[in-house]
Amino acid sequence: MEAIEAILQRRSIRKYTGEKISDKQIELLLKAAMYAPSAVNKQPWHFIVFRDTKKRKQIIEFHKSAAMLAEADVCILVCYDEKLQHDTGYGVIDCSAATQNILLAAHATGLGAVWVGIHPRQNRIDAAHKLFQLPDHIKPFAIVSLGYPAEQKPFPERFNKERIHYEKW
Repeated sequence: MEAIEAILQRRSIRKYTGEKISDKQIELLLKAAMYAPSAVNKQPWHFIVFRDTKKRKQIIEFHKSAAMLAEADVCILVCYDEKLQHDTGYGVIDCSAATQNILLAAHATGLGAVWVGIHPRQNRIDAAHKLFQLPDHIKPFAIVSLGYPAEQKPFPERFNKERIHYEKW
């Protein structure tokens, strides 16, 4: 799949077939994540890959919009290291790029995925921090829910020339 095609066709997929995702596929997604740009190339990200049903149920309890985790084959918690980020706030930006790379790589390889936000909701940050027993300097950013898609989403027209400005507002 071409890069532009992957960008334009990717959709948030919340329904999965139950087919298993291989460790090799997960490693490819994580490699894509680690090739994201980061401020001053600090690469402050860390990833926790999990399949545990109990953990997924606990996440759904504190994150009501995360119901799709129950059916996902694999989930990835994207975190950043405050000690490695370029400066305060950059870990979030860097993890955004890494998360987007995971989503695009998943779509390009035939997987479905959805970005489940943790940051900036403090209750979600605290609950994920505790659940995954993260060290104090590691901050949870998002969860990516993954599986083989059991749904197809239409291609909406999102290009809006009214949002484009040249040289000034």
